[in-house]
Amino acid sequence: MRRLLTMLAALATLSLTNCGYNTIQSNDQEVKSTWSEVVNQYQRRADLVPNLVNSVKGFAQQEKDVLLGVTNARAKVGSIQATPEVLNDPAAFQKFQAAQGELSGALSRLLVVTENYPQLKSDALFRDLMAQLEGTENRITVARNRYIKAVQEYNVTVRSVPTNFTAMLFGYKEKPNFTVANENEISTAPKVDFNPPPAPAPAPAPVPAK
Repeated sequence: MRRLLTMLAALATLSLTNCGYNTIQSNDQEVKSTWSEVVNQYQRRADLVPNLVNSVKGFAQQEKDVLLGVTNARAKVGSIQATPEVLNDPAAFQKFQAAQGELSGALSRLLVVTENYPQLKSDALFRDLMAQLEGTENRITVARNRYIKAVQEYNVTVRSVPTNFTAMLFGYKEKPNFTVANENEISTAPKVDFNPPPAPAPAPAPVPAK
């Protein structure tokens, strides 16, 4: 009896291997792992926001709308539970992506206004925070790329024959991926140009009436 059970277990294992079950498991785990790194890097950025806002506030208290925008965007990011379960809910994933995009936009606006405050740009704390932010943005780009590739491989597996039958049997579905209007944004960290725009030419003096 024991020998029979051992043989049945071996056959079951062989069957699961041939039908792609192990491949799906491996791909699914890779997606979860790369997603954790994405969340980790986004959290690193969110943790920088309070210190960055306070640093700017010390030199530019009048920029209340911009500072409030960053604070609110950061709060919205923090309100989303980015657990691996988000990957099984396209709507929740889209909400997460939208919140991170909103924070990116708010940070860009905050950094642009610092051009008006030379003393802030020369402040050691602000320069350190900017270096940390730039490094974090690069890490986010790398983490997103790895996640994108992992999801592509996983989705191909659950759509391909014969592993798609195994995926349907065990409830494995396609996972959402990042989408951007410009694919260069995936491989290039956002940059802010601190060079002031050229001053507009003065308007010609009105001709006195005769």
